[in-house]
Amino acid sequence: MSDGGSITPKIGSMKTLLGIVAGAGASYGIYKLISGGSWRRYKRSGGSNEGPASRSSQVSPRPDSLLAKVSGLDVVCPPAEKADDIIHHSAGNLEPKHLKTLLACLQTSTNTPDRCRLLLTLGNAAAFTINQNVIRECEGIPIVGGFLSDPAPEVKVQTLNALNNLCMNIQNQEQLKVYVPQVLELIEMSPVNSDLQLGALRLLTNLSVTDKHQHLLKDSVTLLLSLLVVGDSTLQVQTLKVLVNLSSNPDIMDDIVQAQAPASVMLLFDAQTASAVLLRLLTFAGNLKAWRPSVQVADELRRKHDCLFRVMLDESSELHGRLVKLLSHPDGEIRAQVARILT
Repeated sequence: MSDGGSITPKIGSMKTLLGIVAGAGASYGIYKLISGGSWRRYKRSGGSNEGPASRSSQVSPRPDSLLAKVSGLDVVCPPAEKADDIIHHSAGNLEPKHLKTLLACLQTSTNTPDRCRLLLTLGNAAAFTINQNVIRECEGIPIVGGFLSDPAPEVKVQTLNALNNLCMNIQNQEQLKVYVPQVLELIEMSPVNSDLQLGALRLLTNLSVTDKHQHLLKDSVTLLLSLLVVGDSTLQVQTLKVLVNLSSNPDIMDDIVQAQAPASVMLLFDAQTASAVLLRLLTFAGNLKAWRPSVQVADELRRKHDCLFRVMLDESSELHGRLVKLLSHPDGEIRAQVARILT
């Protein structure tokens, strides 16, 4: 997936991002395993690397001894399969030993293209439940997750993709939740519409499917709303998937409606907005409208002029008028969504 054309300047902080939104608009080796051991090195070197004690202990075997009969044979254990051979296997056919080899190579690799290849292979393997479990049991999640700090954007992208597949396993999510702050920072600091942002949002989408870890993202709503008004339709869809997941949890709704929100989010409630975006935006709005604050809470929220409650839920919001206009939208599913919110 491309980064969407021209490179948008990095967003240094949330205040900077909101300022940009309000103004002109906002701007990603395989080391082969050492096969064999001292026995093979000894055979290749002819014993030249051994110390005096080793040389003095060499004794010629008797012609009829077992040692004499087997001394010309190679080591019985076959060499370990190389990582570059494993990479060409079908992801569904990888065995635990293959995954262990890939993880070991990943830990020692220093070459960016090789790291990408290893992470890609592990990510593809992690699309299968059995491999998700094996990687976790081999303590592979911290190994993979450590590459979120890699300086190369392409390595970070492959890391996010691998973690995204690993996140489809409930047990794995217990280990993956520790990366939420780092993933949010990647979203904030990366170019808008980049593969880095998309990969990070996909990971957060899977992590927020259930309500178990949604509280970890309740303070990220301002960031997500800002992405919503500056991103392209692909980024908007992915951002809204996270927002819809979060807004389905009534336990964190108080935090969501207090989040700082750009007023320009209302411009998306328009017939010109891509249908895939508009449908999810309406789902998000419907979840918000289903929330019923007390009179005291509502009065307190009204005093926060730039919060999501004032922008989308208060009586002064433009939302109602914009929804009425969408009742004539050519897409029947959108019309049905609007009707549900208005009733």
